[in-house]
Amino acid sequence: MEKLVGKIAVVTGGTRGIGRAIAERLLREGAAVAICGRAKESTARAAQEMQSIGSGRVFGYAADITQFEQVQQFFRAVDGAFGGLDILVNNAGEGVFRKVAEMTVEDWRRNIDLNLNGAFYCAHEALPRLARRGGGTIVNISSLAGKNAFSGGAGYNASKFGLNGFSEAMMLDHRYDKVRVSYIMPGSVDTGFGSGDVGRRTENTSWMIAPEDVAEVVFMVLNVPERTMVSRVEMRPSRPQKSQT
Repeated sequence: MEKLVGKIAVVTGGTRGIGRAIAERLLREGAAVAICGRAKESTARAAQEMQSIGSGRVFGYAADITQFEQVQQFFRAVDGAFGGLDILVNNAGEGVFRKVAEMTVEDWRRNIDLNLNGAFYCAHEALPRLARRGGGTIVNISSLAGKNAFSGGAGYNASKFGLNGFSEAMMLDHRYDKVRVSYIMPGSVDTGFGSGDVGRRTENTSWMIAPEDVAEVVFMVLNVPERTMVSRVEMRPSRPQKSQT
């Protein structure tokens, strides 16, 4: 049985990878889903392809979520398309991996602007809309890099540590407004993130977490009875590759 019929969701970075899998999972459960991506062509193509899953319930809009004005325009467009909002999934993200001495100011900003500032911009626009619907859920897709630092990851670590703290504080700010806030920390997801085009890989990636696995956890978080909130989830491959020595 479809469990999200009548619900309206926004999934940022919903054109591919984890975001695409989440959008498709929510569509299969009956939700109306708005996705955004930076490129107009790829966003339109993804939305059109997903019509086969949820005909008439998919809306695509090109927006750079590092730009607050574009975020505002996106959410106004969602209002026009669907008339409200119940669920926000802050998924859009990227990583620039360099040691601090080698990192440029632009490298730093790319990590922080998309992974942290973009989540704030979207939450800022979502919260009053959730209030008008009597509450809702915000799910932030973080990373195990939000609790485990690694060499070359200073910018990415900072953005994800920050996203975790932001999620926890937002939960405390708005839990009595009937807004549940969760964050999910996957590690080693098979999306090609930080490794180029996944379609060009030659190594075995079957041991990695699939994007659909993250989508399943998002649905689990949404499907928990309203009296309960799953505040955070850590995800790891069951059988990671052993280091070669």
